[in-house]
Amino acid sequence: MNFQVTVLKILVAYRDGFAVMADLKRDMAILATSGRDWADRTRRLAARVPDLDIWSQGLVERISGGWRLTSKGREVLEFMEARPSQEAIQVTPVSETTQPMAEQAPVSPLRQPADRAKRRRERRERRREARERARAKRLLVKEKAASDESTAI
Repeated sequence: MNFQVTVLKILVAYRDGFAVMADLKRDMAILATSGRDWADRTRRLAARVPDLDIWSQGLVERISGGWRLTSKGREVLEFMEARPSQEAIQVTPVSETTQPMAEQAPVSPLRQPADRAKRRRERRERRREARERARAKRLLVKEKAASDESTAI
């Protein structure tokens, strides 16, 4: 996860772009534990501005016990999130410094829907088994309590 991009994304969600430290920490914790999707997204956004430094570039200000997003910070975030136009992609010349296809690092294939369905099925099965174990344990506890009562009488 890219910390600086995450700060920009959190602040832009607040009214006037200002958030106190407690709110920033809470939101940061939520996003940091939200999984790989958020981490991948922030890395992609950070790649659009490789020399990003939210403090020295004046994108975020520290004021009144919190942080505030500046107008320049909003502009940079909009630039990072903007999709390149189709014309810009087609007009971009191939430089001589790019590596041939054979030398580029292989791209991992996207997960197929079948993989997702299989994981979902396995997760459901594990949950069902856990429910059955919990039910059986409750029954054993009830039976033991009933037998203890009958021996006490």
